[in-house]
Amino acid sequence: MNAFDYQAPRTVDEVLALLREHGDDARVIAGGTALVTMMRQRLVLPGCLVSLRDVAGLGGIEATKGEIRLGALTTHREVEVSPLLKERLPVLAETFRRVATVRIRHMATVGGSLAHADPNQDPPVTLMALDARVEVRRAGGRREVPLSAFFRDYYETVLEPGEIITAVTVPLLSAASGAAYVKFLPRSAEDYATVAVAATVTLEAGGERCREARVALGSVAPTPLRARAAEALLPGARPDERLLHAAGEAAKGEVNPLTDHRGSAAYKREMTAVMVGRALTQAWEAARRSIRGP
Repeated sequence: MNAFDYQAPRTVDEVLALLREHGDDARVIAGGTALVTMMRQRLVLPGCLVSLRDVAGLGGIEATKGEIRLGALTTHREVEVSPLLKERLPVLAETFRRVATVRIRHMATVGGSLAHADPNQDPPVTLMALDARVEVRRAGGRREVPLSAFFRDYYETVLEPGEIITAVTVPLLSAASGAAYVKFLPRSAEDYATVAVAATVTLEAGGERCREARVALGSVAPTPLRARAAEALLPGARPDERLLHAAGEAAKGEVNPLTDHRGSAAYKREMTAVMVGRALTQAWEAARRSIRGP
């Protein structure tokens, strides 16, 4: 690694002041699971690391007004094992459980993984399908960004210089709703997915037709993305093989994957269609179970 200064502020205001002072030479570090690797590879060479580890108020999981708030420093492991999330948003706990290894999950943070903006990560896919929002702080104020508008390109977000993520807010599922996360793994359970899909489905009264649905995709474009064309086919429809096939085909037309060791671009497009059908099937069944009970 290159030589660097290490700062350990204790408040958000101190963090923002350090970022103003050091400018482009500073990088924020939380869990460090991605940044340290990039520094070892000399892909980034910061002159100053600003640690968030001792900053008060950036951790924790809480439920307020029909939403779950995840502090930016909440680790993947904390999300995975949270009794609150297992009860209120089990799809989110399950998604975080499937990230890499338990050692990584003990270090990686919710905010850090979003700021890293790797399009192959698991959590952004489910968070996007759940319509999550990112809370951002900057000197003199704060703003909130829908996660669907947060990513710009490979490893690039809408965060401006001097801004940090402080929390992620996730709406709870409404009545008669279900959610699912599925991914196709090319090798081991710790690997990135060839294709990842999360879906939420809310049913109309009676439980037969879809009222609203969201479908999010990962590992198949420069950023995680909503499959808007697929979503548009679902309101008012009943789940059948023809509908699921059409939704998968629509999603296939929205992706822009790269060929790599996890599969060719053409293969990833075909798997997108397959996995969208599976995710919607599981989400639809979960929504029905929410109506009729276990």
